[in-house]
Amino acid sequence: MTRQYLKERAGLSGQNTTPSVDVPGIVRDVIETIRRDGDKAVRKYSEKFDKWSPQSFKLSQSDIDAAIANCPKQTIDDIKEVQQNVRLFAEAQKASLKDFEVEIKPGVHLGQKNIPIDHVGAYIPGGRYPLLASAHMTILTAKVAGVKHVIGCTPPINGQIPNSTIAAMHLAGADEIFLLGGVQAVAAMAVGTESIQKVDFMAGPGNAFVAEGKRQLFGQIGIDLFAGPTEILVLADKTADPFTVATDLVSQAEHGPDTPAVLITTSPEVGRKTVDAVNRLLGSSDLSTAAIAKTSWEAFGEVIVVDSMDDLWQLANQYASEHVQVLTRNPRDALTKMTNYGALFLGEKTCVSYGDKVIGTNHVLPTRTTARYTGGLWVGKYLKTCTYQEVTSEQASGDLGRLCGRAARAENFEAHARSGDLRAAQYMKDNIEWIQKAKARL
Repeated sequence: MTRQYLKERAGLSGQNTTPSVDVPGIVRDVIETIRRDGDKAVRKYSEKFDKWSPQSFKLSQSDIDAAIANCPKQTIDDIKEVQQNVRLFAEAQKASLKDFEVEIKPGVHLGQKNIPIDHVGAYIPGGRYPLLASAHMTILTAKVAGVKHVIGCTPPINGQIPNSTIAAMHLAGADEIFLLGGVQAVAAMAVGTESIQKVDFMAGPGNAFVAEGKRQLFGQIGIDLFAGPTEILVLADKTADPFTVATDLVSQAEHGPDTPAVLITTSPEVGRKTVDAVNRLLGSSDLSTAAIAKTSWEAFGEVIVVDSMDDLWQLANQYASEHVQVLTRNPRDALTKMTNYGALFLGEKTCVSYGDKVIGTNHVLPTRTTARYTGGLWVGKYLKTCTYQEVTSEQASGDLGRLCGRAARAENFEAHARSGDLRAAQYMKDNIEWIQKAKARL
């Protein structure tokens, strides 16, 4: 495959890449201190990291009502409309999951049930951007799945309650809302404190400390994904509009200074014009996030020209990007050509920002090529797929007993074999020596 780079990733080679803080070490200390000291430690870290120490971190119903009342009506209406989109898609996902039971042979019944997780924690970031949409994606999806109890945590913003985020969390169905941020929130939900119930599973994006906290706690609780920086990959042929390509690349580059924004195209002209358009957009005085987006584009942006559509699909699958936007003559070709992606956005009438904010599919998606082996957050992540089995026929139990005896002894599991032997003796009248001796000793 021939590749021509019209813009290469510069990376951070010109900067000091030595971590200024020991993120894993700090996170480890926070988790262990909260595990030991509970609410006292939560308050200490909230004061230290967020300058926030209210009488109670848990919001009362009157606090929630006040937050909703302080939101513009249009904001509340928009939250409800977006959440309806998310709900409809999540309900369709759940409907696709069926409990079943099958009789694989006479008297042998095998079944499967999808059981909701009991207790879930949802982390909704604040900081640079109050991510209302994360409330829809994590809390609402969990409630559609049937989760009994969902705790939502979000940090204060500049010492204030983020009213619109609280409204989104409440309307999504959170059973408890805590104004608590950072790794202290993640740790408190994961290990449990006097005032915060331990959860079984945690979902939601966050900064490096939040991500590291989830990584260290994985195994003690379940998590949605090991998240990295947001990614966008645009696939374009000669029919694509370079200004549209550029606008959509910049839309994701503003997420942070380390967002990969990549174009793979079969058209050198589209590639060159896209680079020019991105530079013009980032030089505009009316883009409030231009500085962040420019840093990301300069360090991690790429524009690659390939020879053919086959090469385009092949390279796209190697990237295994979180978001793949397809701006080609036949965008639905991606449904058969692509196998590695978090989510597809087909055609110029669609864009990644729709998926991030409003369209209804989940925006918690795999990054850093993990799309090669997993999809994103969905109703199924909140369900445990459990099996059961029942043998109702004496003949079937006896046959299985004989089979189990042979199969277990092939692996040197004698006690396993004897469980099978017992059924073979009981239902098939097999004369098994160890059973006779054992019964004689009783």
